[in-house]
Amino acid sequence: MNAPAHSPDADGTTLKDRANNGIERVLEIRHGLTRRLRPHHEVEATALDPDDWTWLRRPALNGFLALIAIAIGGSFSNSPFKLEMPGTWFFGVPSGNTANTDHGNETVLLLGLLLVYGGLVLLMRTWIQLSKALVNRPGAPIRNLTWILLLWVLPMLVVAPMFSRDVFSYAAQGEMVSHHINPYVYGPFTLGSGPYVAPVDPLWGNTPAPYGPLFLIVDGFLASVTLHNATATVIALRLLSLVSVLALAWCLPKLARAIGRDPGQTFVLGVLNPIVVLTLVGGAHNDAMMVALLVGGITAAKLKRPVLGVVLCALAAAVKAPAALGILYVAWGWLGPGVPWRQRLRPLAVSGVLAGAVLLVFTALSGLGLGWIGNLATPGTVRSWAAPSTGLGMAGYELLHMMGLGVSQAGVISVTRLLGLALAGVIGIWLLKESDRIGELKALGLTLLAFVVLSPVVQPWYLTWGLILLAPVAEGRLRTLIIGLSVVSPFIGLPGGRELVNQLLHADPIMLAVTLLSLLAFVVAPLGRWTAIGNPTPLEVSALQG
Repeated sequence: MNAPAHSPDADGTTLKDRANNGIERVLEIRHGLTRRLRPHHEVEATALDPDDWTWLRRPALNGFLALIAIAIGGSFSNSPFKLEMPGTWFFGVPSGNTANTDHGNETVLLLGLLLVYGGLVLLMRTWIQLSKALVNRPGAPIRNLTWILLLWVLPMLVVAPMFSRDVFSYAAQGEMVSHHINPYVYGPFTLGSGPYVAPVDPLWGNTPAPYGPLFLIVDGFLASVTLHNATATVIALRLLSLVSVLALAWCLPKLARAIGRDPGQTFVLGVLNPIVVLTLVGGAHNDAMMVALLVGGITAAKLKRPVLGVVLCALAAAVKAPAALGILYVAWGWLGPGVPWRQRLRPLAVSGVLAGAVLLVFTALSGLGLGWIGNLATPGTVRSWAAPSTGLGMAGYELLHMMGLGVSQAGVISVTRLLGLALAGVIGIWLLKESDRIGELKALGLTLLAFVVLSPVVQPWYLTWGLILLAPVAEGRLRTLIIGLSVVSPFIGLPGGRELVNQLLHADPIMLAVTLLSLLAFVVAPLGRWTAIGNPTPLEVSALQG
């Protein structure tokens, strides 16, 4: 007669125990084989300690190398990514002849394009993967991410101003203020000739400044403190942008915590954003100062300090006027959500008086008057297909011209631009009305984006106004929108783009083909095993999150 399955053997174990032990052994062997057959980077990702953030070193290095490539490529003397004028920087002075008939210059041009565009591709890939990784690994220390920021901006501090020459206009306007010449009345060419005037884009040479009094006060101070040295003033303006970005890096995580979002993900999307590094630091745009003050004001309001929030937003508007929307939103949310609109009237009035007082004080301190308000349409002088309202007007004019209708291009463009601003206004009013439902921060960020996209001129650095404010609430389609705009925008509005296209059309086809093939290396080059954190299997997601 057979013994029952539960009867013990001599060693005290039953057949059932032996069967269970056998099954566990088979599962252990299967798990071991699975780990050996699985790609090594996935195994390493699974084994990462949730408290170990040393893997951040690799994306930090990738981005640093990408930005070094951009800086080197942009430093060539015939680079279309910066101003080609002797004496505007310490190195990268252009040669006298950049024609493509010179084989050496053609080679340098293509090498520079390879480094800049290759660096941009590598930077974008690294940034996207890092943002994906921190979605799966929340809680990244802001200290570590700040070190990445400092590493990434370093090449942009060394190279000449890139992707725009606006900083030279800032420097000339600061020199005007230091000599008591009103930039709201006169353009930089009023200074005559010299190192401050020569680099200014002729389009803005006789154009009054549209910037607020706070920026021009600081601008004039920097021109004076640098002893009226044009290059030193440009450096000081870039350092001002760097300080502004560092202030942004301090405020944005606090804003994320205030609304219950992960500071690390917000930091990567908002502060390590390629547009911030390339245009706000690399291009030294005063938008950095505006956005830093605006984010500071919104953060103060979320921390239950609405008066400070209004003051900071008013200071941001004293740099660039669009930041005044922040004043509106701080006032609208002063009493909290769900408040009838009639009860919001008093906070709106108080905020309006407070903000007006701040602006009047700085206007008086500047001694320049209120001319900047009338100059707000100055950027509309530019006509670019990148702005939908302007592009639609240019296309409409061509269509009407083909139909034999005698209309002026300026008239058609004015109509489409007006319609664009009207549509942006309607969108803004609807978003404000629905802000309690969709969230004040999201509504403000989308409103700023709407005014940028539908304005007469769209510049990549303008997009930072809305993208940075949307970073703390980015998820789903909104996160995709932020990444998409951030990736595309650095490639638009290329200075010297028309000349570059002409040069490429006449370049040696073989060398051009080699350059394009070499560019593929930046597209397909592996970024490192850390990328598995951003693309884990479902089982690894739970393991990576502890």
